[in-house]
Amino acid sequence: MSATKIRNMEEFAAISGISRPTVSKYFNDPNSVRKSTRERIEAALEQHDYRPNIYAINQNRRLTKNIGIVVPYLADPFFTEIARRIERLCIEASFRPILFSSHGEQALEIENLESLRSIKPAGVLLAPLGRASDRVVIEEFCADVPTVLFDSNIEKVGEAFVGSDNFSFVSQTVEYLTRTGEPPSFFEMRTPANPNANKRRLAYIQMMERLGFDPNIIKISGEGWAFEEIGRRGALKILEQGALPTNAVLCSNDRLAIGFLAACYELGIKVGREPDCTLRVASNDDHPFSRFTCPSLTTAAHDYEAVSNRSVETLLELIENGGRFATRTETLFPAKLVLRASA
Repeated sequence: MSATKIRNMEEFAAISGISRPTVSKYFNDPNSVRKSTRERIEAALEQHDYRPNIYAINQNRRLTKNIGIVVPYLADPFFTEIARRIERLCIEASFRPILFSSHGEQALEIENLESLRSIKPAGVLLAPLGRASDRVVIEEFCADVPTVLFDSNIEKVGEAFVGSDNFSFVSQTVEYLTRTGEPPSFFEMRTPANPNANKRRLAYIQMMERLGFDPNIIKISGEGWAFEEIGRRGALKILEQGALPTNAVLCSNDRLAIGFLAACYELGIKVGREPDCTLRVASNDDHPFSRFTCPSLTTAAHDYEAVSNRSVETLLELIENGGRFATRTETLFPAKLVLRASA
């Protein structure tokens, strides 16, 4: 028998080597998992002498088995991919995921939260709009409903945040571009829709100064979530005016980069690493379509799997703990540089 004191289901899952959603599914209904999995869990229970908090589980069963998932813009393939993974993990843990998109609108985000409040979900995974969100409304919702924020952080709101480390993204792309050629300019929207954009700009400035280069920030007009078209229009204007200060461009996100590549194609500007190329273009996110652009896009990739898994694991732990943590937690996952033909 293990001498380690196991305090909750999260620790039991980690020490027994069985996924948190599978453990939760077993405790909800032992017959819902495969026989071999059930035997492994029961052997681990005996070995570690762990017994779940039955009171907490019973309290949670008074709630619905629904888990709300709210994303800012489901037409964005990044959020589609994250939501797909989260939905599957919720289903595996015997919960019913209900997906909402705020379509980039504050009023719709508020309406989505009110709809979720009315069905008394066991918990909610919320990727807020960020700058466009009503902070007071979100704070009040998180006080009433167990909520984990993901992707976009609102400091001190919700019981936990899970996302990607924006400095990790930009530090890798800037280091690579400066090491292999001319230092990059940073291409972004003047009024970004997502708060991650501001963190990436600051990271760009910090890295350029750390490496001894002057930052060059290109701000383009446009609001909303039509990033590809905003990027295309902004790039056409900059390129036609000959106002690009460098021959390397780092875009704030892959969708803007896709628009930038489209503008280059329209103007007959060759992008890539070959000697006859005029520009190098890189970006951040590893958008699901970025490897299919022409040329394929060099980018820093989210760890989609880690962010999805940890978001769901954190929410299940929060539900098990009665909807509250002793302290708010933040978990950030690093990016991975993906080298492709554009840079």
